[in-house]
Amino acid sequence: MDDLHFFRVVASSETLTAAARELDCSLPVVSKRLSALERRLDVRLVHRGTRRLALTSEGEVYAARLETILDQVRELEDLVTHRSGDLRGSVVVQATLGLGRAHVAPLLGEFAARHPRLGIQLRTTALPLRPHRREFDVAVHVGTPPDSSLRMRRLAQNRRVPCAAPSYLERSGAPERVEDLAEHDCIVLRENEGDFALWRFGDAGNPRQIRVHGRLSSNDGDIVTDWALQGRGVIMRSEWQVRPHLESGALVRVLPGVPTPPADIYALLPDDVHVPRRVGDLVDHLAAHLPDRIAGARLAVDGMVARPPGS
Repeated sequence: MDDLHFFRVVASSETLTAAARELDCSLPVVSKRLSALERRLDVRLVHRGTRRLALTSEGEVYAARLETILDQVRELEDLVTHRSGDLRGSVVVQATLGLGRAHVAPLLGEFAARHPRLGIQLRTTALPLRPHRREFDVAVHVGTPPDSSLRMRRLAQNRRVPCAAPSYLERSGAPERVEDLAEHDCIVLRENEGDFALWRFGDAGNPRQIRVHGRLSSNDGDIVTDWALQGRGVIMRSEWQVRPHLESGALVRVLPGVPTPPADIYALLPDDVHVPRRVGDLVDHLAAHLPDRIAGARLAVDGMVARPPGS
């Protein structure tokens, strides 16, 4: 079982160095243990000499099948711990940078306080989801999930809205049509989606999109929003994040008559594994309390409550 857990970390890591960090040991220890596992199995599991960790065909089979075995163990442990009523073990949660800081982290802290025998690890990232690498038990994702193989549950409703500071609109004018955005300084958030500069409007029956341009971009939603507050351009941001600024007047919605497609917040789980009770209960907790936290943040006008970071 230790070997299975060890190789699961190796198979889901970009490099052996990253695996060593995750396992909290040195690179030589990981390399030595991997070699010992390969000798025991009498097969090569990982290609040597590549900058990124790459599994052999045997390594791919081993990694895929060990998930089934570990899932059965988790199911058995879940059955046993269910009798005691305690939640035990660990849960790895992945979330986008801003949403993770502003709302997911506090909710996970509350959940951990209620279940002192449960370990929770939150990983915040601006990188796209990679469900095939088994990097998480639950991912909190804004917008349409990128992988249809994932099981998903909507946690809260959300849309992305275009907005800008009054000082920018006074200087550059307000766009009257979606096409006018091509002539404006648009600040791009490089997060999750592959084509960051393609902004989408309309609904399922009448989708529209425009490729925007600008001199400023970042993978940090806080930075993008702050640039907009300084009057440096138009942004397309999650409604949950900019609503306080819209209500206070620090930002103004542009193209208010043009709808934007939903960008709801989902909990994503691998679809081919048993969901342990600790994971299911955590998702229930997020679904029950995330909408209220977002609604509370919307009341944070004129600095009465700290502005939540970017999505």
